[in-house]
Amino acid sequence: MIQKQISAYLENKPGQLLDYIQVLGENNIDLQALCIADTEDYGLLRMIVDDPDKAVDLLKKAGHSCAITEVLSVVIPDRPGAMRKALAALNEAQISFDYCYAFFSKEEGKANIVFRVPDNDEALKALEDAGALE
Repeated sequence: MIQKQISAYLENKPGQLLDYIQVLGENNIDLQALCIADTEDYGLLRMIVDDPDKAVDLLKKAGHSCAITEVLSVVIPDRPGAMRKALAALNEAQISFDYCYAFFSKEEGKANIVFRVPDNDEALKALEDAGALE
């Protein structure tokens, strides 16, 4: 499924992530996935939440810089080889991705992968055609 992901640059100093997470918690927004990539000067925060539009509005009102990006979020079996099958399907279709991250599903036996790809629909079709999805 295509989902809205929140992205933000965080300064590399204590309390930066806490500030973002506190805004979400105080407004009853459920954090469903989180990934931080770091560099020497900043961290790149990526989050999936249950109400991304509301979250971005609240974060911006609190003085935080952030943006929404559409990403592809798919469910795969939580077993050895499942991610390989998904990656092989994208490779076979000659679809590259800028980044991906994985997280556990609330459903037993399933896992989630988020991909940032040039064309979400094309990538989803390649994954479905290869039988890589749960």
